[in-house]
Amino acid sequence: MNEYSVVPAAEGAAKPAQNSEKFYKIQPKDPLSLLFTLLFCIFLADAFLWHGPSAALGISVFLWYALLLRQLGSAPLLQRHNQVLLLTNLFLALTFALGSSWAFRLWNLLVLLVLLPVHAWDLSGAGLLNWWQPVMLWERFCLTLWGLFGNLGAPFAVLLSGKKQTLRKALPLVLGLGISAVLVAVLLPVLISADALFAFATEGFRNFLRDHFSVGLRKVLAGLVLTPFVFGFLYSLRHPKPLKASVRTPFRAEDVLFITVLLALDILYLLFLAVQSSGLFGGADYLAARGISYAEWARSGFFQMVGVTALNLTVLLVALSFSRQQGKGRNAVRILSAALVLESLVLLASAAWRMGLYVSAYGLSFKRFMTYWGMVMMALLFFTALLKIRRPDFSFCRTAFPLMLAGWLVINCIPVDYLVAKHQVDRYLSSKSTTVSVHYLAHSLSYDTLSQLDRLEDDTLLCTLEGRWWGQEETLGTLLERRRESARVDCADWHTWSLSAWLASCE
Repeated sequence: MNEYSVVPAAEGAAKPAQNSEKFYKIQPKDPLSLLFTLLFCIFLADAFLWHGPSAALGISVFLWYALLLRQLGSAPLLQRHNQVLLLTNLFLALTFALGSSWAFRLWNLLVLLVLLPVHAWDLSGAGLLNWWQPVMLWERFCLTLWGLFGNLGAPFAVLLSGKKQTLRKALPLVLGLGISAVLVAVLLPVLISADALFAFATEGFRNFLRDHFSVGLRKVLAGLVLTPFVFGFLYSLRHPKPLKASVRTPFRAEDVLFITVLLALDILYLLFLAVQSSGLFGGADYLAARGISYAEWARSGFFQMVGVTALNLTVLLVALSFSRQQGKGRNAVRILSAALVLESLVLLASAAWRMGLYVSAYGLSFKRFMTYWGMVMMALLFFTALLKIRRPDFSFCRTAFPLMLAGWLVINCIPVDYLVAKHQVDRYLSSKSTTVSVHYLAHSLSYDTLSQLDRLEDDTLLCTLEGRWWGQEETLGTLLERRRESARVDCADWHTWSLSAWLASCE
């Protein structure tokens, strides 16, 4: 186990002077870098605060890397894992302009919030831990906090460097303009409320300011607030202070502890699978004799089984990592762990089979599709765990991390919403189902579903959506046209443009 603290300065080293110019190592390119950072922060505030996860936010990631490589250079990209992370992050940024699924946009944003700082510290060389060590995430998190808040004075050091005399002359003017703007902003509403004639005389001017400068001014102010944090972070990347790791002896527990836990789980799942097999092979008659409907039994349990297998994987990895590496106890841990893996794979197969029954009866949905994906990923991780059991020196995380990242990139390339809509419409047209979740497909999912809904009759009268249309009925054609109009609105603004919306608006 490792603990981290900022590396102290070496004894006898010269202490930095108290003034900011000597404490912060300012380079000739820093004033221009500060200007670029300010422009980037204004753009980021506009993209994220005003438009959320959208194409503009994806462009921000590309601009971030341009700013980052200007500070650090391209030499760190010679390492293969840095190249992979760069391409991964740029692809995830590109998905904001390709798809219109808000679920994937939100998840990709969360993934980028983790991967971007991790990649930045890898490029800077400040990380002491390798990317496949799980505790690396905590180290990078600590570095990120230090980078954001530890060098807030860096942009001011850049402003105060250079020609002091010119700054001293300009500073009173800047302060005067700032104070004047604040006073005018406070006094103008008071004077307007005090005199109707003055309010009438200044109405045109106030409308002009409100229409052209109010939103822009808020974006500039947000960018100014972000700039010290972002520039301080960039400065920290260029002048990193690695966290000092105090190495401790790896924790080892007695094998009997893990043997007891693994044996209890193996017996529990063996009993569970024995009972469940009666439902699998007994059929509807066997369940009906016990007062359980076949549909009720089939549609319950698959989400719980995915959660159970995730817990099993955690227990398995803890047992393999912290048990003793030699002796008879180690062999018992490996045998019981292998049994737990096999039982977990059977549980996943059972959950997938029951999910198939449920989908065949009620149709596919986004959540059910993602559950299938989760089952596949869990199965791959369990097969990776088998390699860990077979070879104790095998690094599970070194394989599992790229595997999970690759799985997430693959699911981003699959048109999930389109496939869900196609499945439901196919079931309806083939008379396997009497209903289609039109409002769910049209409103809860992305624009990719519209091409499949076009296969239905436009004059079909839809039931009202609870809580949304207030009892007003509409036809399918009206609903689809309204959704396409929404797609045209998205395409009209480059901030919210996406290929999915553009294709829907052109149909």
